Amino acid sequence: MKICVFGAGAIGGYMGAKLAAVGADVSLVARGPHLAAMQANGLRLIEEGVETTQNVTASNDAAELGVQDYVIVTLKAHSVPGVVDAMRPLIGPDTTIVSGVNGVPWWYFYKLEGPYEGTRLESVDPGNAQWDGFGPNRVLGCVVYPAAEVAEPGVVRHIEGNRFSLGEPTGEKTERALMLSKALSEAGLKAPVRPRLRDEIWVKLWGNLSFNPISALTHATLDVICTERGTRSVARAMMLEAQDVAEKLGVKFPIDVERRIDGGAAVGAHKTSMLQDLEAGRPMEIEALVGSVAELARLTNTPSPTIDMVLALVRQRARVAGLL
Repeated sequence: MKICVFGAGAIGGYMGAKLAAVGADVSLVARGPHLAAMQANGLRLIEEGVETTQNVTASNDAAELGVQDYVIVTLKAHSVPGVVDAMRPLIGPDTTIVSGVNGVPWWYFYKLEGPYEGTRLESVDPGNAQWDGFGPNRVLGCVVYPAAEVAEPGVVRHIEGNRFSLGEPTGEKTERALMLSKALSEAGLKAPVRPRLRDEIWVKLWGNLSFNPISALTHATLDVICTERGTRSVARAMMLEAQDVAEKLGVKFPIDVERRIDGGAAVGAHKTSMLQDLEAGRPMEIEALVGSVAELARLTNTPSPTIDMVLALVRQRARVAGLL
């Protein structure tokens, strides 16, 4: 089984290092100093205070790696449409694309029974680049839970979590899903195959939709956003609007809004990924995390005044920072 992790930064590097440690046939696509360091010195993983080094196959040119059984995409959502063509050498007739990307996935309405089946989302897949370039029939969904960081080029520090929930758009437990689950499990990762992955997508998105843009606007950490009365009320309003949208699409939430916000507070003084990107001068995942929900609200004729207002503000924040 050949596995390529496309976008081997923090999360992709963590997954790649774990797979390499158990002898999996894994390759990594990365770029810049991080790639150069991995090629020169191997991929170093710091986990629970212990550092290990794996000699990995890493490149910035997919053509050097050849056709794969699985291509696991761990890029930021806005980066994927622009690299569809670059990924083509990895894709053969039976290649599975594993979408480990935050936010509402571009394939969301593929095989989703109901009036919206086959709907394409411009906010996350401009010009249908992924739908037409990959084909939704190739996709295996993935909700990514671990937290990790690139401590320095070639060095990934694992912070917490090791679960990568997998799921077919149809909800079936297919052979390709079970085979990847087994490979990830053998590498010490949790990889359950879920019959209702979209429910998990929304529970994670609940927090990303609200906490991320609020943090970019206020520069507050999660503990403050979730406990200060004003910001908590804004997050709650956004989450309730999103819940109305999701339930119209058939989603079932296993927890309520208050418990979800309390879970964010329990993480502590953590900077969201959107705030980290803003501070580093990198493009933020605004459309995947917020714009997509606003698009779905319009699709389902659901009022979303708080989401729309925060979306307008965070887009303006990105423009002022020169990131849009």
